[in-house]
Amino acid sequence: MQTALSHRSYHKPALSETGYKTSLLRIIYTAALLIAATLLPQTLARAQVNGVGQKPYLGWSTFSQQTIIPTSIVMTQANILAQSDALGASGLEAHGFRYINLDGGWTGDADEYGRTLYNKTAFPDFFGMVAHIHANGQKFGIYMNPGVSPSVVAANPPILGTRYHMQDIIVTPPTNGNAFGGSDKIDFTKAGAQEYINSIINLYASWGVDFIKLDAVTPGSYNNDLRINNIPDVQAMSKAIALSGQPIWLTISWALDEDYLSDWQQFSNARRIEGDIECEGDCPYLTNWPRVALRLLDLPGWENAAGPTLGWNDLDSLEVGNSATAGITQTEQQTAMTIWAIANAPLYLGSDLTKLDSFGKKILGNDEVIAVDQSGHPAKQITAGFTQVWASDLGNGSFYVALFNLNDVSSEVSVDWDTLGFVNAPKVRDLWSHTELGPVNRRFSTVLPGHGARLLQVRAAGRAHEPASMSFGAASATLTGSATLSPCSVCASGNKLTYLGIGPNNTATFHAPVERTGNYRMEVDSITNGTRSYIINVNGGPDITLNSSGGSSNLPSSITIPIHLEAGMNSIEFGNPASYPPDLDRIVIGGDGDEPLPTSTTYEGEYATLRGSASAAFCYYCSGVAKAGNIGGAGNDVTFANVTVPTSGIYQMEIDYLTQGPRSFYVSVNDGPATELDLNGSSFNSQASIVVPVKLQSGTNTIRFSNPNNYAPDLDRIVIAPALASDTDFWSETTQDNRIPPLAH
Repeated sequence: MQTALSHRSYHKPALSETGYKTSLLRIIYTAALLIAATLLPQTLARAQVNGVGQKPYLGWSTFSQQTIIPTSIVMTQANILAQSDALGASGLEAHGFRYINLDGGWTGDADEYGRTLYNKTAFPDFFGMVAHIHANGQKFGIYMNPGVSPSVVAANPPILGTRYHMQDIIVTPPTNGNAFGGSDKIDFTKAGAQEYINSIINLYASWGVDFIKLDAVTPGSYNNDLRINNIPDVQAMSKAIALSGQPIWLTISWALDEDYLSDWQQFSNARRIEGDIECEGDCPYLTNWPRVALRLLDLPGWENAAGPTLGWNDLDSLEVGNSATAGITQTEQQTAMTIWAIANAPLYLGSDLTKLDSFGKKILGNDEVIAVDQSGHPAKQITAGFTQVWASDLGNGSFYVALFNLNDVSSEVSVDWDTLGFVNAPKVRDLWSHTELGPVNRRFSTVLPGHGARLLQVRAAGRAHEPASMSFGAASATLTGSATLSPCSVCASGNKLTYLGIGPNNTATFHAPVERTGNYRMEVDSITNGTRSYIINVNGGPDITLNSSGGSSNLPSSITIPIHLEAGMNSIEFGNPASYPPDLDRIVIGGDGDEPLPTSTTYEGEYATLRGSASAAFCYYCSGVAKAGNIGGAGNDVTFANVTVPTSGIYQMEIDYLTQGPRSFYVSVNDGPATELDLNGSSFNSQASIVVPVKLQSGTNTIRFSNPNNYAPDLDRIVIAPALASDTDFWSETTQDNRIPPLAH
C-alpha cells in the first residue's frame, strides 16, 4: 500500500520561472515575458507562477469585516489607511504580512474606454492612499469579476488602442459573464477582447496594483454552467498581467472545480478551493468552528495540487487576531493557523487590524509556524477522521507533522512514524511552544483539547518496511438496494460505486481477510464535489463516520482511517441512511495490525432511533452531512440505544447541537431521571458543542434526548470518550459544585 505521502498525480505540473533579485534581472525577466507573449502563449500562461507566487502571500483583506460591518464603513479611504498603519504598527510586517487587499465595493463608474474606476466618494485621494500603503512597505490589492457591466455594453465605448468597440467583443446573444450574474460575457475568440483586458490591467498596473482577486469564476463558485466558463477570462487576465510588466499576484475564486486544475495552475497564483469561511449572518461573528474544520475535509482532494510551480490552495481568510469578533476560541485560532500553515495557504487576515489583541499577535508572529507555511511543501493527510494527522516531507530527512482533534472532547491523537516511512525520531520540536521534546521512538502520542492542534518538526531516522496490503475494487463489493457499479476510466479499480446512501438499504459491503486480530489502516479512494459522508460498519460494531469533501466529480482522492479487524474474514459496509456518500473507487487494507485507534466513538443523531416527528434532515456543516430535527413535544425524541463502553465510570459526552436562540434538551441515561440542559445558539445550519460528564455502565447504554414541553435543539451527533487524566480538574469541579451534574441512571 502506498503511504499517504505518495499519492498518484493526475496533472502535469506547470512550468516554473525563477525569481529575480536585482533591477537588471527584473528588466530581463519582463523582456522575456514580452517575447513569450508574442511567441509562446502557453508558456506565458505558465509564467504566471513566477517570482510573485513562489511562496504564499501574507496580508489582510476587507471582506471579512464587510460581513459584520456595512461596506460603506469598511470601504473608505480613512479606514483603509488606518488598517495599513495598524499593520505597520503591529509588528507583523517583520513576519511577512504585507498585502492590503480591497474586496468588492471599491469600484465606481467606468472611464471612456469601459474600464472600471474607483469610487471617488469613498476614496477622494485614491492615488495618495495607494502611495501611503506602498510607503508603509506594503502591497495593494483589488477585486474584480469576469465580464462587462450591461450598462457599459449599452454605452459601447471604444477599446483603447484598437478600432473595436465594446459590443464587438460581447457574446451574442448576451450571456452571464460570471457565476454571480450581473455582467455580460466576453467572447475571447473575437478581435479586441484580449486588448480590452490588457487595457484594464495596464490601467491598474499604472495605479500600483500588486494583487487581483478574480471572483465568481466558473467552473466553480457552486455554478458549473459551462455556458459561462470563465477559463478564457482567467487566461486573458494572466496574459495581460504578464504583458503589463507589473508583478501582480492573481487569485481566482471560489470553490473552483478541480476537474480544470491544469488551467487554474497555469493561469493563476492561487485558487480558492471552498466557499466563504465567513458566517455572513449565520452567526454574529466572522466565522465559527464548523467552517474552519471544513477546510481539513477539502484539502485531501487538492493536496497534490499545490507548490511553487503549481500555485497555492487558498483556504480563504484566516480569522485570527481579534478574539472578540473572530467567533472561534483561542485554541481554535491556533488550530486554524496550523491548518493554513501545513497547507501552505495564503495567510490573509480578516480581523480589524486596529484591534488586534496580544494573543493574535503572538499567534501570527510565530516565525517557526510561518516557516511551515512558506516551506513550499504542502502537507499530505496521513490519517483522516476526527483525530487527524498531516505531514510534509521536506526532502532533507525532516518532516513537519500536524495533529488535530476535531472533537470538542479532549482526545488522544497518535502517529506511528512508520506511516511516514521512517522508524524513529531522534529529534522532535514543538513549533508552537518552541520546545525540544527529545527523541521519540516509533510513535508520538499527545492529548489535545477540544478543537486543538499540535505542530511538530521531526528529524527522521531509519527506513520503515513497506507493510503488506490488499486492494478491494468496487467490483468486488456486495451491493444492496440502489447501489450501482459503474465504469470509471480514472479509478484505480476501473469501476466506481454510485447511489450509496439515502436509505439504510443502499450499501456496498467488502469482505476482507486478515491473518491476525488487530488495528489496520484502511485507505478509501473516493470521488466527490462538495461535502459528503460515509457511514461505515465493520463486523456489526459501532458505526464509523467518515466525512470528506472535494472539488471534483471525476477524480478520485484518498483518505485513510484506522479500523479494527478480526482474524479471518471481515465485513466492511459502506452507506449512509440519511445522506449521500461519495462515489467509491476501492479500499486498501494495510498495516501491521497495531495502528492506534481513536479513543472516542461518534453516534450520529440522524442514525439514532427517531420517534414521532423527529426526523433526519440535510445539514451541510454537520457530521454525516445530516442531523436529527423536529425534536420536542410528547413522544418526539431521539434515542441512542447502543452506546457501548468497556468499563463503568464517568465519561466525556460531547453534544453537537443546532439552535437559533435558547432551547433545552432533557437527557436521560439508561431510562433514569432526565437532566435538563439549557442551550443557546445562533444557527440551525452550523452546529455548536457542549461537553458534559455522563455516568455509563459497562457494556451497552441507552441515552435519550427529548423535551416533553417545548421545542428542543436539532441534534447532529454525540461523542463518547474516556475522561482523560488532563480532565481531572474539570470533572471534579463540575461534579462537586453541581453546575453540570453527571448524567446517570
